[in-house]
Amino acid sequence: MTEEGRRLEEARLPQTPWRKWGPYLADRQWGTVREDYSESGNAWDYFSHDQARSRAYHWGEDGLGGISDDQQRLCFALALWNGVDPIVKERLFGLTNSEGNHGEDVKEYYFYLDSTPTHSYMKYLYKYPQAAYPYDQIVATSRERGRHDMEYELLDTGVFDDNRYFDVFVEYAKASPEDILVLITVANRGPVDARLHVLPTLWFRNTWSWGGESPKLGLRRLEGPREISVVAASHAEMGERYLYCDQGAPLLFTENETNAERLFGKPNRSPWVKDAINEYLVHGKTDAVNPSQAGTKVAAHYQITVKAGKSAEIKLRLTPDDLGTLQRGPFKDFDAIFKARRQEADEFYASVTPSGVSSDAALVMRQALAGMLWSKQFFYYDIGKWLDEHGVNPYAPRGVSLRNTQWAHMSNADVISMPDK
Repeated sequence: MTEEGRRLEEARLPQTPWRKWGPYLADRQWGTVREDYSESGNAWDYFSHDQARSRAYHWGEDGLGGISDDQQRLCFALALWNGVDPIVKERLFGLTNSEGNHGEDVKEYYFYLDSTPTHSYMKYLYKYPQAAYPYDQIVATSRERGRHDMEYELLDTGVFDDNRYFDVFVEYAKASPEDILVLITVANRGPVDARLHVLPTLWFRNTWSWGGESPKLGLRRLEGPREISVVAASHAEMGERYLYCDQGAPLLFTENETNAERLFGKPNRSPWVKDAINEYLVHGKTDAVNPSQAGTKVAAHYQITVKAGKSAEIKLRLTPDDLGTLQRGPFKDFDAIFKARRQEADEFYASVTPSGVSSDAALVMRQALAGMLWSKQFFYYDIGKWLDEHGVNPYAPRGVSLRNTQWAHMSNADVISMPDK
């Protein structure tokens, strides 16, 4: 039996929850029917991509190449800023159903490269242009095209000309079911040196704004060795978690709260809001983030210059182990664990690949399975509660045309395979 095969057997037991943490974070939560509280039922217009950076979600979260626990209480994902984009890249952008000449369409290049069934090892790739991302150009050009025309793709805009982009790889390796190592590798594919802001982000799903849920939870900075930044995450059910960030990266704290002032012209419940890190970086608002270094959302801020044709690495660790437990430090065994998990992933796929398959076909099979494994998503949709929040009694004899009025018996908070990832 391979090591991954052994983990699969152990995962059947509650004391070894190898599947508790995985790629359960959505790539796109904006524009989904779960978040739609409009009278028209047009989810795209009700919760747009433009609102997503400023508006707290109700039923889930999203991010780039991210992970969460299987109840999506605590989330981790990648954010990026190339210094010229109009917004920090925190989630996938795409055309809505009415904007695309062939319907809804994500306009990003991202790849699920590898994953074992227990997510003991995972690898993801996002391709990020070094020029400004052409949001308006994509929308305007696509609106001019009819259904018989080709789609206007991101590659058509010219932002990848001369290979002026970053390949951003995110790898995860589990030292144990709850101890997760993160390696971010940024490769500059362009002909000149290029600068990038890399923002690994940790946050709590907002469960405190809707009533009947848990109280607000907390993230805070802890003192640690000078070369390591430490975030403590406190949760009544999950206990304490710690995020260790190498190179002593500065920490930017805020709250996962809606910026009602920006979106609706109403006072904010908190001076620290969801899009504060975006405001801090893109607009230079240094007072946007919380100076007390606490909140429900935090990003480690790495500013790196990557030479042409070269790469740079960033190491992080999300674990229940404090510095006293990790006596050798959070990164002393980092490389050894990654080496072991990669080798174990190779051994597992060698054991399940038919012997007559060519090496090239074996790679196709492996990445296809990785795509399926990465497509697991936390899908929280209590339809009875959703209908109640819309003021609908599905059992009353009335002609209500709202979606899902016949499905009040369907309630779930599950991890399922989601094709739209």
